[in-house]
Amino acid sequence: MTVVLMLGSAPMAAESVGWPREPFDRVVAINNAWRLRPDWDFAVYPWDFPEERRPMAGPGQTVITENDFVPAQNVYGGFVYAGATMAFTTGYWALHALQPAVIAVFGCDMHYPASGPTHFYGVGTSDPLRPDITLRSLEAKSARLMVLAAMQGCAIVNLSAGPSRLIFPRVPRAAAAHARVREFCGRTADRALALEAELGYLVPSGRYWEAQDRFDPLALDRLDALWLHAARPALRQTA
Repeated sequence: MTVVLMLGSAPMAAESVGWPREPFDRVVAINNAWRLRPDWDFAVYPWDFPEERRPMAGPGQTVITENDFVPAQNVYGGFVYAGATMAFTTGYWALHALQPAVIAVFGCDMHYPASGPTHFYGVGTSDPLRPDITLRSLEAKSARLMVLAAMQGCAIVNLSAGPSRLIFPRVPRAAAAHARVREFCGRTADRALALEAELGYLVPSGRYWEAQDRFDPLALDRLDALWLHAARPALRQTA
């Protein structure tokens, strides 16, 4: 059973510096999060990530770029459906490449306070707050990832405390390895997948912004509502 720790760049992510490796089998760092721990296995960043911030892979470490995560994201419907944030992109890549039993996310909450540090390294760009047709409901995008992971027998949980745009169940770090797939509404998930197939919004290159005139925001809102409904049984379950 593979348990993955997926690290983001929220201020609280700095707490992970002192964590023991167990119970995690793989550590996946998003963007700047590779700076938090020297024992990361995979560092994921997009094409426009500044060169001076890119990690150098040591023995046993792998850098993941769009050449790796775009095909993985396309397996799950592409960026328009899955959401164009590195947190969701990395989640789908991990689900595809590592086939884990558990993905435990920390510091990936996409919540940005109005004042004070927004990231563990100070103040950074709040990507999900930009105008983007794929980011209309971050909650729905996290519901989609959680439900599709559950279909593969993978539980996705949130180790963070405090406000979050993710709807993943919250668990303490000590319980991450014991997380189990929550119930979901399979019939509604099937309806959502059928609507995605009907819409046909896949952009194989991953550069969805070059084709955004094809996308109907109201159709995407209907789709988001279906994924939120599909995830609702999981949200009613206790930890």
